[in-house]
Amino acid sequence: MISKEERRLNVGILGCGPIAQFAHFESCQKGKNVNLYAICDLAEDLRTRMQQMWRPQIGYADYDAMLNDKNVDIIIIAIADAFHVPMALKAVRAGKHVLVEKPLSHSLEEAFLLKEETAKANVMVQVGHMRRFDPGNEFAKDFIDNKAGELIALKAWYGDNAYRYTVTDNIQPLPITSSNAKKPNFNEKGNKRRYYLMAHGSHLLDTALFFGGQIGSIKARLAEKSGIYCWFMDVEFINGSPGHLDLSIAAKMDWHEGYQVYCTNGSVIGKGYNPWFYKSTDVQCFFADQREYRSPLGEDGFSYRRQLEGFAEAIIKGSMLKGTTIDDGIEITKGMIAVQQSVETGQTIYLDTIKEGAL
Repeated sequence: MISKEERRLNVGILGCGPIAQFAHFESCQKGKNVNLYAICDLAEDLRTRMQQMWRPQIGYADYDAMLNDKNVDIIIIAIADAFHVPMALKAVRAGKHVLVEKPLSHSLEEAFLLKEETAKANVMVQVGHMRRFDPGNEFAKDFIDNKAGELIALKAWYGDNAYRYTVTDNIQPLPITSSNAKKPNFNEKGNKRRYYLMAHGSHLLDTALFFGGQIGSIKARLAEKSGIYCWFMDVEFINGSPGHLDLSIAAKMDWHEGYQVYCTNGSVIGKGYNPWFYKSTDVQCFFADQREYRSPLGEDGFSYRRQLEGFAEAIIKGSMLKGTTIDDGIEITKGMIAVQQSVETGQTIYLDTIKEGAL
């Protein structure tokens, strides 16, 4: 049974495309401290269909009209990557809290502007890296931060395989589309290197940031054959710990995602699954003083809903965000730029030297 809390925030969702249909509408419907109040899309046929299916209180064709609605507390930006920051800026300037889909941005300049405007408006912005709200990852994070001692080294990998759409076509309903949907004036998936870094590399960098802390430098290599892209990255965290990140896209294997973290008082092994299974990460934390492994059940693997609930809780209580912040999003953008620069030059790129630029 779905249990709703007495204090709930009203959510307005910008965009009625696949990510809204697969994740955000249901998250609002089931979230304990939120209501699906409004949806907005320029495509009238798509918006009307989503209103019939999900029953928000109101539908908008005009984004400005939704922003002017005083009943809206949170805006979810669920549209093409190129529009993330421009539409988040409008929401922040209207005094709305914002959950913006990942990646935050391809551009440092616009990410810095969003940070500045968010501070002026005194609102909260969270980036939609929902893996932070996976119960297994939350268990691992608590262990690393509070029980495992000092970080020694970290390995993490993210492999979106060649067969993922066979799987997702079976477990997801077919998305409802519209020829009237607004799209960027370029093909976001046309440049595979750029697209894969933004869509998938941002997740991997967020995992490294979540468990290992801020990254100081990256040296990356790219192997590209037969439509398969493999980035191997040697990283150094600002705490001095080394790390290795493996981003492999369209690999001929099953979904491959996880991490190993080595600390002075124990270690962690995590194995993740295709997120659309709503299955939490299998985690084993080794407590050296007890000579035993501990693992959470993690039965609630709907991390999209959990991230929205966590965001709403931080707003209601005025507490710190548990999710990916704007500062984290900026570091991830720097990381993606560093990977690109390192592949092109063969050099180690230090993130504190990256002051501007874009993918």
